[in-house]
Amino acid sequence: MGLLVSVGLPLALAFIMFSLGVGLTGADFRRVGQRPLAFLIGALNQVVLLPLVAFGVARAFGITGEIAVGLMILAACPGGVTSNIVSRLARGDVALSVSLTAVISLTSMVTVPLILGLSLNHFLGADAPPVNIVGTAFTMFLLTAVPIALALLARRAAPGPMMRAEPVLTRVATALFVLVIGGALAANWALFVENVPRLGPALVVLLVLLTTVGFVVPRLLGRTRMEAKTISVETGIQNGTLGIAVAALVVGGGEGFSAYALPSAVYGVLMYLILVPVVLLYRRMD
Repeated sequence: MGLLVSVGLPLALAFIMFSLGVGLTGADFRRVGQRPLAFLIGALNQVVLLPLVAFGVARAFGITGEIAVGLMILAACPGGVTSNIVSRLARGDVALSVSLTAVISLTSMVTVPLILGLSLNHFLGADAPPVNIVGTAFTMFLLTAVPIALALLARRAAPGPMMRAEPVLTRVATALFVLVIGGALAANWALFVENVPRLGPALVVLLVLLTTVGFVVPRLLGRTRMEAKTISVETGIQNGTLGIAVAALVVGGGEGFSAYALPSAVYGVLMYLILVPVVLLYRRMD
């Protein structure tokens, strides 16, 4: 299990982030300035609203200790490749989805260490494990920015082959996501069984709240239905693999996966159960 965490997990996450970067172009970043309000709403939802709602859910369900910190780690993570796929299935604004995923993934170098430090201090206090915030930021840089940058360079150097390889890379990334989630659950099975009666409903409520608010707020602010659906998906979907990586590589907590990784692992399963009816509902809107 130690080898899986120290070698397999970062490699899997790096590949997943690389597969995200392959689908990006410079236009995806320039698009942020072309539709600033829609992007700003989506970004604030992910960076500010999501952690606040997650904190409220943790308090409401009485989730404390390492599990609560793990929930906040999940809330700090950006959306992954999955959010772009779901936005496409929901007939949302895929270009906006890609722009949000790209930029928020890069800003996670700052937001994840900040939220992690605050969460450890609040939920564990003096019992919190020592975490180097600067080191965490550097780890986030290696796990997110470097693979995305390499993918952008590869796309620029060989656009045709990389575009043809993108669907295959996405499928492999999805398979790796499933393996990481399965490994985290298997390593924490006893803890999972003990906490799922409370953690499961909390994560369901979190997902429902975020997807609902993510749709309603943009509509109230005059954004189109396509933009609202996209912001809803981007607000509700988080990169569970990154959450497990931060929990295992940065926080630790024992040999292999720890309790900090459990919310991200359980979320990785429940996410699809919640998103299927959401996608069907959004498709019916059209």
